[in-house]
Amino acid sequence: MIEQPNLNYVNELAGDDQAFKDQFIAIIKNEFPLEKEEYFGHVENLRVKKTAEIVHKLKHKFNILGMENSYKLAVAYEMELLEGKHNSQSKFVEVLETIDEYIKAI
Repeated sequence: MIEQPNLNYVNELAGDDQAFKDQFIAIIKNEFPLEKEEYFGHVENLRVKKTAEIVHKLKHKFNILGMENSYKLAVAYEMELLEGKHNSQSKFVEVLETIDEYIKAI
């Protein structure tokens, strides 16, 4: 089962600054769908190095959203890709879909 994203880190970082929190969330809501789309484009076109690069970028969003296990999965998946493997792809996609649903709801 995939862990659920949360805003604990964002809340801790923002403290009482609601404007900062709102801006941070807006950035995530803006960037994540584009990065997710970029990921699928690279996968579809078999651009392994570019796929690894976007996985590297996306893993930081996992961390921000309190998804420690998903972050570790992304680290492993990035290394797999650089070795020409993609064993963790389906789990990674599941994490992307989980985050996508979450950010639509916040």
